[in-house]
Amino acid sequence: MSCRIALLTLAAAFALVAGPALARCSKNLVEGPGGLSFASFDGVRLASEPSPNRAVITFVGHATYQIDTPRGVRALTDYNGINGFGRHPDIVTMNNAHDTHFTDAPEEGITYILRGWPSEPGETEAKRDVTLKDMRVWNVPTNARDWSGGVRINGNSIFVFAIGDLCIAHLGHLHQRLTPAHLEALGRIDVLMVPIDGAYTMGVPFMTDVIKDIDPRVVLPMHYWGRGQLDRFMSLLAPQQPEFIWPEKHTIELVKEDLPSKLTVIAVAGEGGG
Repeated sequence: MSCRIALLTLAAAFALVAGPALARCSKNLVEGPGGLSFASFDGVRLASEPSPNRAVITFVGHATYQIDTPRGVRALTDYNGINGFGRHPDIVTMNNAHDTHFTDAPEEGITYILRGWPSEPGETEAKRDVTLKDMRVWNVPTNARDWSGGVRINGNSIFVFAIGDLCIAHLGHLHQRLTPAHLEALGRIDVLMVPIDGAYTMGVPFMTDVIKDIDPRVVLPMHYWGRGQLDRFMSLLAPQQPEFIWPEKHTIELVKEDLPSKLTVIAVAGEGGG
């Protein structure tokens, strides 16, 4: 084999390892030197080093969660210019063109403003995929109802936030069952933020089916008002035998290596609202 052929073969093999990764949580990947990605040693962590696969998550109202990474990146979900305004996010996502889920007047200094519906001339669906330090964010478009009873094709997005090996998905204003193509695009999801109002979004019985299909380890309910809606959600989710945690505060830290082994609902939103 000539030296040139050997080098080309080596380059091709390297591209398979270090080339652009698919935007899905299908493999455990961590950021390596030079921005490359390498397969992680699942569950192996030096005791003296904090895990890079972790996030501090704070509920700030309605469908807005704040996600903070170990390297200081801050994202806000369903940013509407009210919930979370002034917290100086680096990335904001807006899943749906609904007045409580987006704003055309975001605060200054945001690095990435990601709209989850076709918002530019010629767009038929939103295609977002950005990386900032240790956070990668991308979307999976879904359809949405309009107020006349019709359908807005690709009118909503499920946004996925990957911090090291930890994958968090926010369902947004979900109105439809997920297809095999949606589930394939999402891949493995560890933490799922789920609207449970049962009226403005999809009915709760169907939403529990979505949870079963995605099969996360942790569910964070959102988009509800009062303990009654939360109790109804838990009763309909009961066949999946979830654990339930009511934290004392609206902030929790989730670490990939320490996630529960069975489905766990954490009511970090408390009584909801906002």
